[in-house]
Amino acid sequence: MRAARVHTNGAPGDVVWVDEVDVPVPGPGQALLRVQAAALNLPDAMLCRGTYPLAAPLPFTAGLDAGGVIEAVGPDVDEGVIGRRVTAVPGLPHGGFAEFAIVDAGRLFEVPAAVSMRDAVAGQIIFQTAHVALHHRGRLAAGETVLVLGGAGGVGVATIQLAKLAGATVIAVVGGADKVEACRSFGADHVVDHNDGPIRERVMALTAGRGVDVVVDPVGGTISDAARRCLVVDGRLLLVGFASGDTPRFNGGSILRSSISVIGVNMGAYSRSPEGRRYVDLVHGELMAMLGDGRISAPISRVIGLTDVAAALGDLEARRVVGKIVVDPSL
Repeated sequence: MRAARVHTNGAPGDVVWVDEVDVPVPGPGQALLRVQAAALNLPDAMLCRGTYPLAAPLPFTAGLDAGGVIEAVGPDVDEGVIGRRVTAVPGLPHGGFAEFAIVDAGRLFEVPAAVSMRDAVAGQIIFQTAHVALHHRGRLAAGETVLVLGGAGGVGVATIQLAKLAGATVIAVVGGADKVEACRSFGADHVVDHNDGPIRERVMALTAGRGVDVVVDPVGGTISDAARRCLVVDGRLLLVGFASGDTPRFNGGSILRSSISVIGVNMGAYSRSPEGRRYVDLVHGELMAMLGDGRISAPISRVIGLTDVAAALGDLEARRVVGKIVVDPSL
């Protein structure tokens, strides 16, 4: 089979190339996934550089987000899952940027017939993250105002859509005119380009001096602190990720005086208990129904083959991507 593998640590364009390798064999508790689609995420680029907390022996196949059909199962796994359309987080070193991947048979998400595999893969992680952030951690209410940092990224676009469905007013923050238009196309009420200067003054002007109720932050860094200062009393800052590579640094006294909440959102935490997994299963079912009937749409910017993975990961690192890039191993 063909697989886009990381041979040493470094920039994706220098260390990823397509090899012919044997089809992996699932072990106990595992299943073999015939990959129909895989989505690129920032952790994939970090894995190439060796800066992600998760590690795998070199060489390995990257790709932490994939979907397709279960082809075979390992020992002690119910053969009834064979033939099911699913998405899953592949296990390294047999990641999703390949024709076949190894997945945990106990952590499969069903994909209904009404949803294409490309849409399911492109939408799963970003919509799950946005849903849990807004509704479970952020307790968003209709009529509130949400400020979305990194609005043209995958989580940003998903947050815009779900916040609008919940009856919120959405202000997105991006960098670049093309990203401004993308956020508007997905329903943002207002879009602020941070290249035009500090964001706080413009956000406060858009809210008639009131500020915002919720900030969804997948970016981190200095812009996170600027967004925090836009929050109203009882406002919630939801930390989703640090795409900037810099974690925000907050003054505890300022948080106390402002009477706001800083809340972490980590989807991986819900896989650590049966209760958490059941909750995520419910969220997944709700989101697949929304994708199936068109209430939300997966923001696929382009579909590529395995030979284009290295260059696409470089685009992702450089923030030249709007929405999601999907890999189709058959191309």
